[in-house]
Amino acid sequence: MTITATNPTPPYHRPRRNRKNSAVRALVEETKLTTSDLIYPQFITEGSNIRDPIHSMPGIYRLSLDQLLKEAERLVEFGIPAIALFPAIPKELKDSTGSESVNPDGLLQRAVRLLKKSFPQLCVITDIALDPYTNHGHDGLVGDNGEILNDPSLEALAQMALVQAEAGVDMVAPSDMMDGRVGAIRATLDQNGYFDVSIHAYTAKYASAFYGPFRDALGSAPSFGDKKTYQMNPANSREALIEARLDEMEGADILMVKPALAYLDVIAKLRAATSLPISAYQVSGEYAMIMAAAQNGWLDGESALLESLLCIKRAGADMIFTYAAPEIAQLIG
Repeated sequence: MTITATNPTPPYHRPRRNRKNSAVRALVEETKLTTSDLIYPQFITEGSNIRDPIHSMPGIYRLSLDQLLKEAERLVEFGIPAIALFPAIPKELKDSTGSESVNPDGLLQRAVRLLKKSFPQLCVITDIALDPYTNHGHDGLVGDNGEILNDPSLEALAQMALVQAEAGVDMVAPSDMMDGRVGAIRATLDQNGYFDVSIHAYTAKYASAFYGPFRDALGSAPSFGDKKTYQMNPANSREALIEARLDEMEGADILMVKPALAYLDVIAKLRAATSLPISAYQVSGEYAMIMAAAQNGWLDGESALLESLLCIKRAGADMIFTYAAPEIAQLIG
């Protein structure tokens, strides 16, 4: 047969054969997103019967503990396995050392006890960082010259983890990015018999512009300076591998990349470098951008959220923190 422009060689390889209908597409689908991949971050506040809307995060609220229980019941019904708690601490309880963070009867500890009593099957994850509790809004202790002190902060962070473990938490998640904090927390937990409390480390937490709505929700924006001396430079990815090796060596059980969508390459690099589970946090700004665009009719919000989470999973994340967890669970359930 003579091959001409009007009689080209037949294409023997036709990738479209694997896209021709939904059944075939399902068979060859490489990445699966399920409800068991989802972790729901939730903001909590004092009071009762409170659902305080966070205007920079459409559809997200600060919940009093009675409302938190209703939300937890919904998660269990949807098959979402985990909730991550972030407390909005009243200003009058904040001080320079974050002393409220180790109050056994503090808001976070009460929330943990209530959830574990009511829904023992739900994995409860708590944040380890001083910024929600301090009047300066930084994740560690601050020296006289305004420097964020690394080593003196480790004991405060470890004691915070211990109080949360005593309340019954399943995982503590240090988000502070102080050097050595995973090792300090692991040692303190083990010395006190809490061998089964996991450490879900914020391994590669970047100094990102996408955290604004979260800081609005907790009132935790720094009162001076920024967090660039301890959170990672967005320009760096090899540095994430160093952090991962250190966290793994110090006893972390899960490694996180935060934010997620702008750092898919970092997720992939960590996935290739470790056998530990990898999580990714679709942060408040990433969520808010999609929701704001959807509210303006610029895109299909449900499809965009689902696609974004699928991309995070495809990059190598085993689990995803997302404010859209209940909505996604309904879509894929």
